[in-house]
Amino acid sequence: MNVRSEPVIPVTQQIEKTAINQLMTGWDASLKLIFDSRANKTILARRQHHGPLVIQKVLYPEGDNPAHGVIIHPPGGVAGGDRLQLTVEMQPESAALLTTPGATKWYKSAGRQASQYIEMSIEEQSQLEWLPQENIVFDGADVALKTQVNLSESGTFAGWEVICLGRQASGERWQTGHFRQQLLIKREGRLIWNESAVLSPESKVLKAMAGLQSHVVFGSFVVAAGQTPTDILQACQQISLDSSARVGVSALPEIFTARYIGPCAQEAKLYFEKIWHCLRPWYGKREAVRPRIWAT
Repeated sequence: MNVRSEPVIPVTQQIEKTAINQLMTGWDASLKLIFDSRANKTILARRQHHGPLVIQKVLYPEGDNPAHGVIIHPPGGVAGGDRLQLTVEMQPESAALLTTPGATKWYKSAGRQASQYIEMSIEEQSQLEWLPQENIVFDGADVALKTQVNLSESGTFAGWEVICLGRQASGERWQTGHFRQQLLIKREGRLIWNESAVLSPESKVLKAMAGLQSHVVFGSFVVAAGQTPTDILQACQQISLDSSARVGVSALPEIFTARYIGPCAQEAKLYFEKIWHCLRPWYGKREAVRPRIWAT
């Protein structure tokens, strides 16, 4: 009987081959977080991750609630073919605030789409705030972002997203590529918010008066906490910026939203933070406390 032996590949070559394959096909990264309330304090009861997507140690700058967490993607940017997935489950009576340490950079895609999918489930009397830094979409990037929020009858969600088309700091314009974004919010399985955007550099909405009006930064801040009190809505309407940016707020029976269209991601975040300070005492029953990472 003839026995054929396979050549032994050195470990270093195996690692190099794996790295090359990942560069060619993209990185898959996932992170699942479960927050629970124990003795009236929110804890990170479980975390599970695969690939380069992790959470820093949970901090408590506001006392026992909410727990503050920083989501980190160590590579520092998302390339074509990369797929990120974040799953967050809030158990009853828990509260958490999640953010990111810096802007998420979406690199030139080289013909492959990069994607991020976020799913958040918020149980009874629980609260989740998703307040990340901005997304910077490089020229040539092909990006798909989708966020789905599943609320119980008494769950509360507050979250914002800021998008910058092109690297403004280096003078880069967004001239090629695609950008897709969707936010779905359901309460007890019933759809209460569905917002989507499909953009390319040729899209008429980029220059339209009813669109971005040639601005390169846009964002929205959405709160699902029931009917917005009249005095809170009026206070938010008084918040303005001394710039060319266009801002505004509106309230539906189950959703509050604030919007920014303008020239600067930092200005967008400043505006949303002002709105947050106004809204937090209503939906969160506590004053707003900035995450420490924002000061670094």
